[in-house]
Amino acid sequence: MQRKDWDRRYAETDLLWSATPNRFLVTEVGDQAPGRALDLACGEGRNALWLAGLGWRVTAVDFSEVAIAKARARAERDRLMVNFVCADLLVYEPDPNAYDLVLVFYLHIPAAERRLVLERASAAVAPEGTFLLVGHDLVNLTDGVGGPSDPELLYTPEDIAAEVPGLEILKAERVLRDVEGEDRPAIDALVRARKPSSG
Repeated sequence: MQRKDWDRRYAETDLLWSATPNRFLVTEVGDQAPGRALDLACGEGRNALWLAGLGWRVTAVDFSEVAIAKARARAERDRLMVNFVCADLLVYEPDPNAYDLVLVFYLHIPAAERRLVLERASAAVAPEGTFLLVGHDLVNLTDGVGGPSDPELLYTPEDIAAEVPGLEILKAERVLRDVEGEDRPAIDALVRARKPSSG
C-alpha cells in the first residue's frame, strides 16, 4: 500500500489498531530497564507510548502523516514524551549504535526493501541492546488469519534472522496470536536479537 492509502485507512477510524501495546512487546521487554528506544513503522504509536509510560526515551517513525498526527495527539493527551517522526523508512537512517531497544512490528514491504530497513535497524542497536521484530508469518497466509494476502510481503523467522547483520539471535520462532471473532489464531514471526558488547 502507498502512503496515501495508509493515510486514508488511518483517517477512516478513531484507532485502526488497538490502543494497548502489542502482547509480545510486553512479554519480551516489559521487565527491561528503560533506555533509548526506536520504534520503526510505529503506526498510531501504541507501542511507543507504552514504552514512554515506562520511562523509555522513544523515537517513533512512520510514513503516514495521519498516523503520526494521531499518535502526537494521544501523547499530548496522556502527557507522554515521544519524538514522533514522519518519514519513509526507505529513506530514514537512524543513528548507529544509539538505541537500547529497536522495534520493527508488522512492517510488510517487498523483501529487498525490508532488507534495507533491517540493515539500518540492526546498525541502530547499541552494544548490548535489543532488537525485536514481530510480523505476519508466511504460513499465516494458509494456516492463520488476517495480514497481507501477498506472499511476497511475508516472511519466516529464519528469513529475518538472516537479515539482521551484527546481531546475536536469541529467539526466532513462530508465535500464535488470538484474534477476536476468529475461530483460529494468527501466526506471527518473532525474532529477538542482541548486539554484542563492543568491549
